[in-house]
Amino acid sequence: MSKESSIVMFHQKNVRRHWDAIKKLWYFSIVDVVEILTDSAIPRRYWSDLKIKLKNEGSQLYEKIVQLKLLSSDGKKYFTDCLSTQDLLRAIQSIPSPKAEPFKMWLAEVGKERLDEIENPELAQQRMKARFERKGSPKDWIDKRLRGIAIRQNLTDEWKERGLTHEKDYAILTAEISKATFGMTPSEYKKYKNIPDKSKVNLRDNMTDFELIFTMLGEKVTTEISSKEKPREMIEHKKVAKRGGNVAGNARRQTEKELGHCVISKGNYLQSDTKKRLKNEM
Repeated sequence: MSKESSIVMFHQKNVRRHWDAIKKLWYFSIVDVVEILTDSAIPRRYWSDLKIKLKNEGSQLYEKIVQLKLLSSDGKKYFTDCLSTQDLLRAIQSIPSPKAEPFKMWLAEVGKERLDEIENPELAQQRMKARFERKGSPKDWIDKRLRGIAIRQNLTDEWKERGLTHEKDYAILTAEISKATFGMTPSEYKKYKNIPDKSKVNLRDNMTDFELIFTMLGEKVTTEISSKEKPREMIEHKKVAKRGGNVAGNARRQTEKELGHCVISKGNYLQSDTKKRLKNEM
């Protein structure tokens, strides 16, 4: 999933959420929350009835509901009713449940973690590093992966500075960089590595050292060109992305010539991750 959209767990139950970088707010799927608090067999029906009740009562909360496209269990994205943390806490007041209080505390903790990360970005990296360490990833690979995350963040910040705010635009430009660097879009790359395209698995978490290095190079060069030339139209952004990717692509091909072999790997870490998880559960 994207950095802005993710899933968190509460008592082994999934809660889908979306981070609004402009408003600096978390938005949570209300249906997921209703399912946790009510144990309803049909949480969508429960929420539908409650929503009608709120509307009939003239509740201001009803006006705060926003629909966001979130990933569903079938691997597709659908528009889903969501509320910000504050509004969700108000909605919980209308749901009689003994689970409400611990859920409120959990929401507060999730919100605090994000605010802490905004105040101190190093905390986010520390949590990410701990996650990779639990998976058994080598330290030098972790260092590259974390550096890649920082470079990616700089690139998206640069795109936002140029007026691009939609994930779709980022996906298009990322595909341009990847195609020029590796000869494949991210979707094609996942297929090449035998990673389910609609899964939540992050392609970069399954890259080798060299793949991470050339990914970073392409995105770093793209950031620098964009910062210098300040493109405005999407067609200009695509040209800049392709140029940045070409630099990395040329470096990759020269490296392969010197080493005598391709540095693009078909391997992924899915099988090893599954084995580690099963071992921990035994």
